[in-house]
Amino acid sequence: MKKSRSRVAVKKYKHSIAKKYGFFWITLILFSASLIGHWYFGYVTSQSWQENLRDTFENWQSEFLQLMWQVAGLTFLWYVGSPQSKEEEERNNEMLQWLVRKMDPKDAEKFLSEMDNKYPKK
Repeated sequence: MKKSRSRVAVKKYKHSIAKKYGFFWITLILFSASLIGHWYFGYVTSQSWQENLRDTFENWQSEFLQLMWQVAGLTFLWYVGSPQSKEEEERNNEMLQWLVRKMDPKDAEKFLSEMDNKYPKK
């Protein structure tokens, strides 16, 4: 019985690459389709490849790079610990400690010290 349960649990959490990276694949498809469409219509209107390349890089600069900074840059700043994220983390930590103390006043300090030992603060 245990083997069948563990196999079911493993299968439950095992995802295909398409499901695991679905957002990436959709973004890649949309990006590729827009790039191909841009170049196709540039070709149809008899633009030179230099003009088409210039237009492509203008679009990337104004849209794609701006979005990349907003997503990747802000995520990076949050990860490295910008002052705003540290304030939120400290606030959440204080709330969690307060909840632990309210739920189990007798063993709260022991639990919190174990957690501090297991996951030391940076």
